[in-house]
Amino acid sequence: MIERRFAKLWQQLQGKKPHLPHFLAEVSIDGIRGIHDLRVSFDYPVSVIAGGNASGKSTVLFAAACAYKVPGAGVRDFVPSTLFPDYRPRVGRQATLFPDHRPIGERQDDRPRTTIEFQYVTPEGRRAMRWRRSKAWSRNFLGRQGAKQPERPVYLRTLSNLSNPSEVRSVLGMSHLRVAPAESPLTALQVDFAQRLLPFDYATVVRLSSGAKSLLFAEQAGGAAYSELHMAAGERAILRLAAEIAQLRDALVLIDEVEAGLHPWVQQLLMLQLQQMALLNNLQVLVTTHSPVVLECVPEHGRVFLERDDSGKVAVVPAYRDLVQDALYGRSSEALNVLCEDDAAEGVLQGVLDDLLPKHRVRRESVRIGRDTGANEFPAHATAFRKFGQIESFVFVLDGDKRKSTIAAEIRSQAQRDVPVFYLPGDQAPEMWVWQRLSSEGQPALAEALGIELGELRARMERLNAVFDSASDNPQNIAKTKMQSLADALERDVAEVCRVVARLETRKSESDIQPLARDLEEALLRWRS
Repeated sequence: MIERRFAKLWQQLQGKKPHLPHFLAEVSIDGIRGIHDLRVSFDYPVSVIAGGNASGKSTVLFAAACAYKVPGAGVRDFVPSTLFPDYRPRVGRQATLFPDHRPIGERQDDRPRTTIEFQYVTPEGRRAMRWRRSKAWSRNFLGRQGAKQPERPVYLRTLSNLSNPSEVRSVLGMSHLRVAPAESPLTALQVDFAQRLLPFDYATVVRLSSGAKSLLFAEQAGGAAYSELHMAAGERAILRLAAEIAQLRDALVLIDEVEAGLHPWVQQLLMLQLQQMALLNNLQVLVTTHSPVVLECVPEHGRVFLERDDSGKVAVVPAYRDLVQDALYGRSSEALNVLCEDDAAEGVLQGVLDDLLPKHRVRRESVRIGRDTGANEFPAHATAFRKFGQIESFVFVLDGDKRKSTIAAEIRSQAQRDVPVFYLPGDQAPEMWVWQRLSSEGQPALAEALGIELGELRARMERLNAVFDSASDNPQNIAKTKMQSLADALERDVAEVCRVVARLETRKSESDIQPLARDLEEALLRWRS
């Protein structure tokens, strides 16, 4: 049910994007926290920034907070000098009298030339702006005379408040004031936001405040009354979010580690609520996460993956899918993971496994197949799997036409071990191999498994051969098109046809699929042991 709600929201939000009055389309960073020449683009109104520790997620989020002039904010709020401060020891009086003297203390942050550049859509059209620091920070509008920084409400939330003893002691000081703290009840909209995510029925939620200090106090319909000092981390985080963003309009909402303290189910509900709010209130939302649950709550083009390589360079990497994403977020250790190129390759592998898994009494869910990343990306995946301690559970399977390429050697080089790299049968794309098997003589079992008379199958294939004989495209593309046409006629998809053919071929001792079957069997037995 919730998957359908997400799918509908994704479609609605993508359709609304061109009509949003403000949209931050890109952030470029150079010279901050060891990050150079990093360009991060946003395509979906609710974007999730993911990556390992120290990959630059929070840096991108804080940089985005500097994109707009925020109505009502102080001159030192939402500016790089505040969000990216430097440790610079003071120069004492002696240094004034004696210029050769060093500052008090010799440790200080390096201050390289630094830029943060933005590309965004505004009510006046597409605009660009750059923050630059040499001796001090300054704005640059890239040649536009008389330009001003676009204005927009911005909300930036870091980790949960009241997370250390000094913060708790500071808030407790409110209880010793001679004047009672001011009370302001949360609105119905704010309380409704929280109750959609939490298993509580609140009678009221009140914010107690004194100066810059504030404390939430909740009363449940059942009678319980307590301050946020007695709330679990998840309840506190949700109530503070509800109090602070439920009534925002046309704002940029930035949340660091959005999953902090939240159960996976609540993470889903929160991401659903954020996207509903983005749709209704013209919000753009950027969050950082380590949670695969949060990642799966936005479409693939709403995911931004950052990676810091062995040289320290941070880059945006392609949006990972299925088992690749899971491996980098710690969810693949209990399965043998097989990475292949596309759906036809997956179909062939599924057919082989249809024979192997029952034979060795291995559960279907113990082997997971990932695809659609492209063979040229396999070496980069091998690097990431090694870095995150997942490489031992992976097998790479290349199409037959990659036998003479260097990809297998590159995979092993990046994995820094003799990781299994197998090949599909034949020396071409899997669709060509499947077409040849279907075209061979004496295949009544194949026709029966596909639900068609052998004569009808051959007639359809002959007609397709005749249609494509004069085609000028390359043979692999022709084979893919013919396979798609045949699959459509059989009311199946290409992967299903490939699976049926591979399953029956695996049962033939003389078939050229046997080397792949043996390799997979050995990998399966090694993994199980």
